Amino acid sequence: MRAALFSLWLLAPAALVAQSAPPAPADTTAKKADPPPAPAAVNHLETSFAGFKLTGFAEGSYSYSGRSIGDTAIVGRLYDRLQNRFMLNALALVLDKPYDPTKFSAGFHTELLLGQDATLIQSNGFNLGAQAEIPHLYVARNVPTASGNGVQVKVGRMVTLLGVEVIETVANPNWSEANQFIYVENFTGTGVSVETKFNNYVDAQFRVINGWDQVSDNNTHKSLMGRVGIYPDALTSLGLVGYWGPEEAGDNSANRYGVDAVLWRKVGGKVNVWLQGDYGQEQANAALPDPTQDAKWWAAGAWVTYDFSSSLGLALRGDYLNDENGARTSLAPLGAPSAFPFNTGQKLGSGTATLNIRAWPNAVVRPEVRYDRSTLATFDGKKDQVTVALGVAYNY
Repeated sequence: MRAALFSLWLLAPAALVAQSAPPAPADTTAKKADPPPAPAAVNHLETSFAGFKLTGFAEGSYSYSGRSIGDTAIVGRLYDRLQNRFMLNALALVLDKPYDPTKFSAGFHTELLLGQDATLIQSNGFNLGAQAEIPHLYVARNVPTASGNGVQVKVGRMVTLLGVEVIETVANPNWSEANQFIYVENFTGTGVSVETKFNNYVDAQFRVINGWDQVSDNNTHKSLMGRVGIYPDALTSLGLVGYWGPEEAGDNSANRYGVDAVLWRKVGGKVNVWLQGDYGQEQANAALPDPTQDAKWWAAGAWVTYDFSSSLGLALRGDYLNDENGARTSLAPLGAPSAFPFNTGQKLGSGTATLNIRAWPNAVVRPEVRYDRSTLATFDGKKDQVTVALGVAYNY
């Protein structure tokens, strides 16, 4: 689902889920006096390596909060974590060789992410440097089926099946990331995925991975994740995800398991609505004061986007996380100066409004205001904070 949202944004910048306009009627009028059309622009990569596609984006930002830690970090944030700073967020290079679902074929997909965003999505066992990461790197083998959709076997590193939002912020409704994206989901998994589209109404993916954000497994057992997608009509989708497996270092018996559901609905021609719910548990969580205790958490989020025009849209988001035992938010985001302090449980919520201004070809300017509130005084001794931010991105 994450890769699909990213592709949709690149193809239709006016909306995250856009409907293509009907084709214009054929013009049968003879125009012998008209000059021949100009030749199409040459894609040098496509010319040299037929079938390969090179895309990507560049992104920078600025964020400010009145409740930062020592005027350096905005508590509880991921990409927009640095207070009163202009950030070089990301330069993404995506190289893709699609497979043909109608026959025996192969392809691959990879993304190189450079910049300050890459620092906090890095996986154990893979190190390109402090500000570099490869969130996608897999080879796909297609086996044709009678339906024409094929069965795909993918081997390598893939982004998670969980949630609405994706690693590539430029593809998300809002500029900042929701608490669900940061605290209750993994970013990537390395392993094998078997996927197929049964018909226009149902598809499925099943994965065996080393673990959440693990290139080198931190124990000897694998983790499982699967998704079923249901599409009643062209305006509605429902994704159901389940996961299970040990995620603690050196422990094969402390399993993490849970479910995630995402509902999308397009209303009229200008409104998109997403609803996401999560529930998870982890046995004998080592992060708790009593390491024999099981950890529990649940979260809910809603997104609404409205397109005033092809060049201006509004995205609203509300989310809520009940981290009952502090297992998901203590000292997280891991390794970030903006990490929450150690805690034995907190309830955390936020409300966000983002303008998406697409007045320039291939570019988007994203001013945003966000309000966060916790049951703990984690925001410089207070229970809430207001953040303003500005993100700018260019897609190519």
